[in-house]
Amino acid sequence: MTEPTTAGRMPETPATATGAHMRVAMLDTDSGFLQVLGKRLERLGWEHRVLASAVPVETVVAMRLNAIVIDLAVLGPQAWEYLEKLCAALPGLGVVVCTGQSTVAQRVRGLRMGADDWLTKPCHPEELLARLEAVVRRRRRAEARDDRPPINAGEVEIRADRFQAYVGDRSVDLTRREFELIELLAGAEGRVLEREEIYQRVWGYAMARGDRSVDVFVRKLRQKLEKASPGWRYIHTHFGVGYRFSPEPDVSDETVPEPVLPAMEGSRSDVSASASASASAHERVALQ
Repeated sequence: MTEPTTAGRMPETPATATGAHMRVAMLDTDSGFLQVLGKRLERLGWEHRVLASAVPVETVVAMRLNAIVIDLAVLGPQAWEYLEKLCAALPGLGVVVCTGQSTVAQRVRGLRMGADDWLTKPCHPEELLARLEAVVRRRRRAEARDDRPPINAGEVEIRADRFQAYVGDRSVDLTRREFELIELLAGAEGRVLEREEIYQRVWGYAMARGDRSVDVFVRKLRQKLEKASPGWRYIHTHFGVGYRFSPEPDVSDETVPEPVLPAMEGSRSDVSASASASASAHERVALQ
């Protein structure tokens, strides 16, 4: 196999929001695309290298990469086998497939093998960089959450290490996005989070005007929590602002008992009985 060629070393430029030390490899042979992409990477201050062919997985491990961009067309018949082997050997590596036209079945296959994202050529380098940043950001969040203890709120236990929430021994069955949402809201410790902040931190970029994704996902999450833990209310809406997570017992369906009136000294039945007894006495006297 051909040894990798290197391109661009890490210059002294400001780092991006993903962190100060980013190492990226591009397994690609499109010289024009690589040249444009390389210039942008240099401006970002990312260390990067170009791989001319499928280098051994052990070599990729030694590079200590944060992410890799792969054009499956470069790999030929061994593409799927190599992708699967790479993803299995480096579960912490962000993998973005950036290749030519593909079918839905191919994209699904690649994502299920472990690729984090799939981009179709031709594409804009800025979009590829944004997707790389998002992938690395999610990976770093996952690494950080492995050491975090569970969050217990009402009847719900939020397990960051499993990307899931539980009520007792039953899973709430959250999608990854729903879990990221409940984790963010619960971590705010009762503070109201604005929709824009939620979108930025969960989706990873600024919310477009009129986008209702946050509301849609909050509704889905709320429905699942209500089904799993019907006696509690967890997510509270602050109209025009955002949402607050605060577990509170749900008393809306409780039946309010009727007030008990104090017993009167003489009830209606007692008065009737007394009157009947008096009348009987007068009748006996009259007959004597």
